[in-house]
Amino acid sequence: MPEPFEPRTYGDAIADVYDEWNADGPDGVAEAAADFLARCAGERGTALELGIGTGRIAIPLAARGIAVTGVDASPRMVERLRAKPGGAGLPVIVGDLADVPVSGSFDLVYIVASTLYCLTEQQTQVRALSLAAARLRPGGRLVVEAFVPDPSRFDRGQRVEARTADTDAVRLDVARHDPVTQTVFSQQIAITADGIRLYPVHLRYIWPAELDLMARLAGLDLVHRSGGWRGEPYTAASSGHVTVYQRPAP
Repeated sequence: MPEPFEPRTYGDAIADVYDEWNADGPDGVAEAAADFLARCAGERGTALELGIGTGRIAIPLAARGIAVTGVDASPRMVERLRAKPGGAGLPVIVGDLADVPVSGSFDLVYIVASTLYCLTEQQTQVRALSLAAARLRPGGRLVVEAFVPDPSRFDRGQRVEARTADTDAVRLDVARHDPVTQTVFSQQIAITADGIRLYPVHLRYIWPAELDLMARLAGLDLVHRSGGWRGEPYTAASSGHVTVYQRPAP
């Protein structure tokens, strides 16, 4: 029997290669994200990252003077964060982001890299957003970065994609799609001279309009949606979005 997919499964499996596969390239996306989030938090603001992972965004954000707290289900991802310069001092709770297991209030709560989709049931996503909204100060902001769903990527509910093909390694993405439940289960498969490794991913994608309704149910107002961290226009051709919501001030 295969092991069940749990909140920590993805992170524990991919921790050793996550930073390599998601390195901040010459376009400096992580730095742009940190700039954007720092503006949302305000000068000397406080921020909560749900799904902090290896600190790809949290560490540069903290370097901008924002007090960042994190939540992540994967102890191995948190170990990688702790080993980085600037990562050892960040307060991190190891737990399910669906529970938002923190106390206190924040100027900013943010979820990047489609991590909200890792909650694989709609009611869990709704609950997580409601709990996140409750952690915001009046006037505080929730920022969500995610990919825009594209069911046309799948043929008869499946897809095989070659992510990389080098002289010494191949990385494949093999996925199954259920449009009824809006779920995708995939395996990222790395084939090298040392053998084969599997990196499972299970997600439930959210349409932007559906996300807006979830936020509205959580008591948040839509402020802005862009196609990226640099404020690119959000259009029908956008493959991803960065959306800002706000808790109304009294």
